Amino acid sequence: MTIAQRQAMQLSKRPRRLRSSAAMRELVAETTLSAHDFIAPFFVIPGKAIEQPIAALPGISRFSSDRLLAELEHALELGVKAALLFGVVPTEAKSQTGKSAADPQGPVVSALKAARQAFGNDLTLLTDVCLCGYTDHGHCGLLKETPRGWVVDNDSSLEQLARMALAHAEAGADMVSPSDMMDGRVAYLRDSLDAQGHSSVGILSYAVKYASAFYGPFRDAAGSAPSSSVSIRDRKTYQMDPRNTREALREAVLDESEAADMLMVKPALPYLDILSHVRQHSSLPLVAYNVSGEYAMIKAAAAAAALEEAAAVKESLIAMRRAGADLIISYHALEALEKGWI
Repeated sequence: MTIAQRQAMQLSKRPRRLRSSAAMRELVAETTLSAHDFIAPFFVIPGKAIEQPIAALPGISRFSSDRLLAELEHALELGVKAALLFGVVPTEAKSQTGKSAADPQGPVVSALKAARQAFGNDLTLLTDVCLCGYTDHGHCGLLKETPRGWVVDNDSSLEQLARMALAHAEAGADMVSPSDMMDGRVAYLRDSLDAQGHSSVGILSYAVKYASAFYGPFRDAAGSAPSSSVSIRDRKTYQMDPRNTREALREAVLDESEAADMLMVKPALPYLDILSHVRQHSSLPLVAYNVSGEYAMIKAAAAAAALEEAAAVKESLIAMRRAGADLIISYHALEALEKGWI
């Protein structure tokens, strides 16, 4: 074969034909992204007629339950049909045991009741189940003193987490989302919910949650950072080591065996490989949490004119879907839909 013949053969294969126009690219796109792929996160606080902008998360606010209703209605208008609620309580409501996490008058319970009355079953309501925002030490479970020092005690934490989940179920939650990373908590919550007649309430497990540097803005928003007054300064004894992949699969398999209805990988962008691995090993719906630090980085870069925000947001969210996520929890969701970025 001559050089000319070889060149002619090679040039007959032109992948660019399928990129020739926007319509053509849309026709052959392998990954889609729409409003229905999002779960919108919201921070709920006690009180009435309150909106508190969060400095660490530009464009995001904390809302009292009455003000939250307008935000949820707006989300529905944009096509987002699921919301994840995080409770935020004042310092005086926090305790060593996180008792206020199960308060029947607490912000999440109040918001659930109001939202269920306002929207019926048109909106899927999920709640975060964790003690970090309700304990005075800021850890996700209860502390216990041992001969080796203070530890976050796995088994004694489960009962309080179950109380919290039950309070949310009784107020109208469709799904509870344990983010504490205590061993066995999915099975414990499932048994507790079933025993109290809430077998229809699902569990979205934070199955694979890494001890990440990308949670800072969230901890500021929720007031959930570990306290400097206790000897355990981080969450590395219960959240996952960023160096591990096989451990992530083990966590996901365990939670699925304990009757989780959906699985989550958190954070998303630094762990796209983990999303892909979990997707290959489970047929359950898979959720990616596009966490606060990821959001704040893009906001800061856009404010510095270092990148185009709309394109960066879309590319980031598409990457999560491409890696295997069925659903995405993202602080970008409502703005991206409002401004037509996606």
